[in-house]
Amino acid sequence: MRQPQFRPVPSQLSPVSAVVLSLFASTSAWGAVAEMDVPIHVAEVEFNDQFLQQSGDGAHIDISRFSKGNVALPGDYRADLYVNGSWLGRAEVHLRQPNAGGGVQVCFDRALLERVGVDLTKLPAEAAARLEKGTDACITLPSLINDATATFDNGEQRLDVSVPQIALARTARGYVEPRYWDEGVTAARLQYNANAYHSDSYGVSSTQGYVGVNAGINIGPWRFRHNGSLTSGTQTATHYQSVQTNLQRSIAPLKSQLTIGDAFTDGAVFDSVGFRGVQLASDDRMYPESQRGYAPIVRGIANSHARVQVRQNGNLLYETTVAPGAFEIDDLYPTGYGGNLDVVVTEADGSVRTSTVPFAAAVNALRPGVTRFSTTLGEYRNPTVQSHPVLFQGTVQHGFTNLITGYGGFVASPGYMAAQVGAALNTKYGAFGLDITQANTHLDHEPDRSGQSLRLSYSKLVEPTNTNLSVAAYRYSSRGYLGLADAMALRDFDKHNIGYPTNGIQRGRLQVTVNQSLPAGYGSFYVSGSTQNYWDRSGTDTQLQAGYNNSYKRLNYSLAISRQLDTGTNRWDNRVMLTLGIPLGTGPHAPYSSTSVQGGGNAPAAVTTAVAGTLGADSAFSYGLNAGYSSSGGGASSNTTAGANASYMSPVTTITGSVSKSSNYTQGSVGVSGGVVAYSGGVAFTPAMGDTLAIVEAKDAAGARIANGSGLRVDPWGHAVVSSLSPFASNQVEIDPKGLPINVELKSTQQSVAPTAGAVVRLKFDTENAGRAAILGIRTANGQPVPFGAEVSNAQGQSIGTVAQAGRIIARGLKTDTGTLLVNWGKDTGEHCSVDYALPKVDKKMSASYSVVDVVCR
Repeated sequence: MRQPQFRPVPSQLSPVSAVVLSLFASTSAWGAVAEMDVPIHVAEVEFNDQFLQQSGDGAHIDISRFSKGNVALPGDYRADLYVNGSWLGRAEVHLRQPNAGGGVQVCFDRALLERVGVDLTKLPAEAAARLEKGTDACITLPSLINDATATFDNGEQRLDVSVPQIALARTARGYVEPRYWDEGVTAARLQYNANAYHSDSYGVSSTQGYVGVNAGINIGPWRFRHNGSLTSGTQTATHYQSVQTNLQRSIAPLKSQLTIGDAFTDGAVFDSVGFRGVQLASDDRMYPESQRGYAPIVRGIANSHARVQVRQNGNLLYETTVAPGAFEIDDLYPTGYGGNLDVVVTEADGSVRTSTVPFAAAVNALRPGVTRFSTTLGEYRNPTVQSHPVLFQGTVQHGFTNLITGYGGFVASPGYMAAQVGAALNTKYGAFGLDITQANTHLDHEPDRSGQSLRLSYSKLVEPTNTNLSVAAYRYSSRGYLGLADAMALRDFDKHNIGYPTNGIQRGRLQVTVNQSLPAGYGSFYVSGSTQNYWDRSGTDTQLQAGYNNSYKRLNYSLAISRQLDTGTNRWDNRVMLTLGIPLGTGPHAPYSSTSVQGGGNAPAAVTTAVAGTLGADSAFSYGLNAGYSSSGGGASSNTTAGANASYMSPVTTITGSVSKSSNYTQGSVGVSGGVVAYSGGVAFTPAMGDTLAIVEAKDAAGARIANGSGLRVDPWGHAVVSSLSPFASNQVEIDPKGLPINVELKSTQQSVAPTAGAVVRLKFDTENAGRAAILGIRTANGQPVPFGAEVSNAQGQSIGTVAQAGRIIARGLKTDTGTLLVNWGKDTGEHCSVDYALPKVDKKMSASYSVVDVVCR
């Protein structure tokens, strides 16, 4: 027979009572059920009740009910699961009492063991047979795994499990098994962004409107999406543009996404282009975060149970304990452009060994053993080209070792064909990437073109100076080489005999980015630049940017310099901008002021000052004020501007507005954005919408804050939309009960979910109307307060609290406005009495307030 369900129940002791009682306890077994090799009895707690004597009459208080603490009863619980200190979400926990008079035990079945992460193949044959038999007997964890323990805390509704690492299945950090991925519910969704803009400039008035939509329907694993925009204006006709429409779903065994319709190829091997057709491509999000990007595998040998630390530039990235023998660490998080890894092995006898693993993330580098692929078949899609030929593209990348990643691809279309092969190298001298592409283009009215493109990239963190050479890339293309986009444009021009593009065929391109951190207190600076020349036109496109950032106390300042060659006039345009910023106050809503001064080049010198801040408990209201002055010299062309903007994030939408005025124009705009989700449980609104969502359902919890978003609260209909979920990973969604009506209780405040990409998952937080709450001042017939520590129960015998100082109690769970309570502080005659209470009438809007009532105990 199934045991009754239990829910978390707060301790019935008042805070002061619990503290006082715990001070006088000689042993501690407060609310915990410990599981060992044999069932144990809960240790009794002894209190010295002499410390709890009432002044005046010396009444004796019976506190024997606290002798075994908050002991859990047999039943089924839903509790937080912690394994070796890490939270894994909530799980069903079964407590049974195998022996009469003994303590309850946590019972484990195959499902709970798999949830804990136990490798079932490592269980002894006898233990595995017991699981397979599936008897009604309670199977404890220590009987299955040596040195394993399970402790259930009834007060916290928490199960702590300790399992030796050798008995756990080896998985990367953050890994969630595909069978736990949630495809979500059937739902329709709409994300919108609307804006109206009006301006008067030099006597000409104009108004424009824009509405952008991202609409979709989820059915099982399928995701239908449509992006489009509607524009209208006083000088333009109303026009709707369909940007992209497709159907997608996840293919878990291949760690990939299937796309049917409009989409873009990735730019890992070839340049990204648009297509309309079918694509099957790897989805890196299906790997845990600790295995995305590039990081080397760290291998070594331990002579004992040793501690292994992985450090980079003095920062501790990873630490674990390994058994004697060979070990392997393959779940390091990627750390940008790197720095060599120092591996420190500390043996049990205290001896230390250190080794170095080179680490610099090259372009297209993958972890050893990881493969990425992409296959696309469809028609070429580009709104600037009239022709839409059939396109096929296939790419593959594979990490062979820590040193080498190989990649390549093939693309074909009528009149065009290209193939690429390349490698990424991770060495102690830095990360190198080298690839070569061969392309052939057929033209109807011009000679065919054939050529090669060679690309070399390099990145390195120079540790002695902490200089990060983030990107240094050079690409050389022969005269006959054309990329896919250039070839399609040229073939389109050639086919329709409308001339040839004048952008120029790229010959060489060099790009460099350097970031330098200076000693503490001296800030940092960056330098980046690029230069590019062409085969069929003169001139070189060159640009250079440099900047310096630092702070002094609360003042932040930066200096930015740019130098760009104007190929039209063959003249350099040089500009300099200095920016100063400081908070105007110290509170959480203190506004921030920034002032910038810029000049140089052909643009007029300008000074701009802006102040921005937020208001409200959730910073839902934000505002900004700005003013500026510009002049080209002598005041002949001076211009003064002033403006303001504001936005408000309500529970259902975001509203924005702005106004500005200058010597030459007047401008005003208003906008609204947000999202709507419709599903079988109703309709939910949100002020901001992402791709992967969770709908929180919490009846009667209107106004409760959702910890996953700034200003996000449960709406009056009991819904909230959490739009910041990471697909294929464990996400914790939490409700903060602060602000809930006193008579509403949440049975749980946190849930874990691992949605697939684009899913709309449904999370139901059960609530219960626990009745009214009141502060009762209870006195005896002679006017004395009832004894401290006396237990108060309702007419059904259910405890509702314990009397604290001055005979007062916070009584919760009063189902009716009038009734009778029983007060008991001993077993003898005269050590109990009854109370008739009558609470004042209140409406639901006042339910968050305590009623304070003085009563007499008969």
